[in-house]
Amino acid sequence: MHVLEAGDVRNACVLLLHGFPELAYSWRKVMPTLAKAGYYVVAPDQRGYGGTTGWDERDLPSFALGNLVQDVTALLQRLDISQAHVVGHDFGSFVAGAAALLRPDVCRSVVFMSAPFGGVGPGVKDPSAELALLDPPRKHYQWYYSTPAADRDMRECKEGIHAFMRAYYHMKSADWPDNRPYPLKAWSAQELAKLPRYYVMDLEQDMAQTVARHMPESAPAWLTDEELSVYSRAFVKTTFQGALNWYRCGTGGLSAASLKTAAGRAIEIPAGYIAGAADWGIYQKPGEFERMQTSAVCADWRGAHLIEGAGHWVQQEKAERVTELLLDYFSKRGQHPFPG
Repeated sequence: MHVLEAGDVRNACVLLLHGFPELAYSWRKVMPTLAKAGYYVVAPDQRGYGGTTGWDERDLPSFALGNLVQDVTALLQRLDISQAHVVGHDFGSFVAGAAALLRPDVCRSVVFMSAPFGGVGPGVKDPSAELALLDPPRKHYQWYYSTPAADRDMRECKEGIHAFMRAYYHMKSADWPDNRPYPLKAWSAQELAKLPRYYVMDLEQDMAQTVARHMPESAPAWLTDEELSVYSRAFVKTTFQGALNWYRCGTGGLSAASLKTAAGRAIEIPAGYIAGAADWGIYQKPGEFERMQTSAVCADWRGAHLIEGAGHWVQQEKAERVTELLLDYFSKRGQHPFPG
């Protein structure tokens, strides 16, 4: 595993888990401050990403959530760390939640970011058939990402990987003016169709075509072209397929099967949530944000905080505020409610 680290290894550990299409590098703005505050901070490139090697994209079950939890707990063991505060963003949020359920002995606390964690259950119904009947016909991005074509569509798009990723990051950030999220009423085609095109796409469009229409003229201050090139170079080297296998395990039921021993169980350690106020990820799965905050899912809930001026990439868009919230949360664990 390729790992970024900051701080004194003798201090309490914070484990930071990235999502898609990101890397350990996505935590670059919060790690130094956490370290200066007295924490040992560890951020790995997870299985299928960046500088981490030894994975085989043909071994699909190895990308299921249960095995991703084994990856990060084995990393902590290798670093001789007995416990860590675990923070997960986007798909990393699900790894963090699964770790809190399967290995509460190694998790001091858990913070979900952007993607709510609603516990382990049977999953949601494939909406593809119903979405295809809409006018215009639509498809859900997670089921699209589970197809063999998705990797090639993004790697070989006419704009190139770097430009594609610039548009993708832009469209899911607070910079895109149409990101004004609100709760959806149900997991139905009619309600899901209210999501932006990067979640519920036009049936005949791939993801690169979807975001290219909203290509920004220049890179934002929170993600310069130099910083973006770290991501684009990594995916040129690895392809997207290892990362996309996480979605295949989700839509195909392998991740749910890998967590069956935790089905119906609540997270007992302190848990909280941080997201950008302009992040549709809060509501992309109707009811998940609300369910996460119940005692059936998080028995020691410390509250949710939505950060104004940030979208999906909250730890990059508003790093100072995210770090402030994390430090407050860690320092008050077991004493005061999480700020929200």
